[in-house]
Amino acid sequence: MKKERIYPDSGVELSPFMSRHYDRVLALASMGYYPKSIIRAIEDMQIQPGDQILDLGCGTGYNTSLMASYLNGTGSIHGLDISDEMALQFQSRFSDKSHITFENQRIDLPFQLDKKFNIIFISFVIHGFPHEMRHVVIENAYRHLEKGGAFYILDFAEFDMNAMPFHHRAIFKAIECKYAFDYIDRDWKLILKDKGFTEFTEHFYLKKYMRLLKAVK
Repeated sequence: MKKERIYPDSGVELSPFMSRHYDRVLALASMGYYPKSIIRAIEDMQIQPGDQILDLGCGTGYNTSLMASYLNGTGSIHGLDISDEMALQFQSRFSDKSHITFENQRIDLPFQLDKKFNIIFISFVIHGFPHEMRHVVIENAYRHLEKGGAFYILDFAEFDMNAMPFHHRAIFKAIECKYAFDYIDRDWKLILKDKGFTEFTEHFYLKKYMRLLKAVK
């Protein structure tokens, strides 16, 4: 029986097929540029060996594996996702890594974990929510960060879609959902500031259409 989507207009709730082949599809669709940009973004986070990381919408664990390569025995990563297909891939990938754990948890509803983290990371997930739900995601992140901890949003940058070259604009319109069009028009530093975050830094990739935005609690 087909699972009903929570947000029918969203592009981040994937079919079982897409969930099984997500990493490969993204690599092929971007001609290899997307995974290379992810690697650069993880490098720019400057993860330290003992960091405690919460990965919101962790998917298959590809990004988690990149972050985990910077950790030692004292560091840890806890991934949250609701996709059964991606959960299986995540858990298989880290079956022998006790410091990397997974939990089936919606991030667009308030939740309370039993620990706080010094890094919270979300990659190409928040743009796929209705805007009122994005506020809940940010509030969950703020609540689970230690004082001085960093919230990293890796997603689309803010840009004028009408100013994009035609072929870029055509691809963006073809593959993205309506929530993404709304996302790129908003001032995310101002939104995060209103939630209590400060000290913003940015790194850009893919001709400045992709951004790693860091905000500190």
